Amino acid sequence: MTRPGKVLYVIVCAAGPAPAAGRLVTLAQDAGWTVQIIATPSALDFIDVPELEKQTGRPVRSQYRKPHEPKSPRADAIIVAPATYNTINKFAQGIADTYALGLLSEAPGLGIPVVVLPFVNTALASRAPFRHSVAALRAEGVRVLLGPGEFEPHPPSSGAEHFDDYPWSLALASLPD
Repeated sequence: MTRPGKVLYVIVCAAGPAPAAGRLVTLAQDAGWTVQIIATPSALDFIDVPELEKQTGRPVRSQYRKPHEPKSPRADAIIVAPATYNTINKFAQGIADTYALGLLSEAPGLGIPVVVLPFVNTALASRAPFRHSVAALRAEGVRVLLGPGEFEPHPPSSGAEHFDDYPWSLALASLPD
């Protein structure tokens, strides 16, 4: 899927696979996307900001820009990966207490396709608030990649065993044509 001139926001959350977000950037760039990384504040401690800025040619954003700073190009699509329990629940509730969540809060209303690739354990995924959040997001047209053939939650305390097989490519392949 080639997307010349299309802008993809990759929202990175503070979860174990986050240090490998460059893999998704490479896949997206190979498919013709211009990539803008948006990090949740906690994710900044997980990612290599200078490396991602070098790879994308764009600043990693984690907070609202100041009036004198240039705007990022508008997203044609958004991928949230790895998406945490916290971010998924806040997104579903419309909580916009970070720059990343502010962008996500507006996206469905703007018609911007959003794909969410979680990284959660079975204990968190089994909670009613999380299940309700996933259902609410899906009802609004957000593609949440959770379940058989998509992301399957891992047992608690075993996340590190699943970093390398995190399905980055699935998120990109799940964007609408």
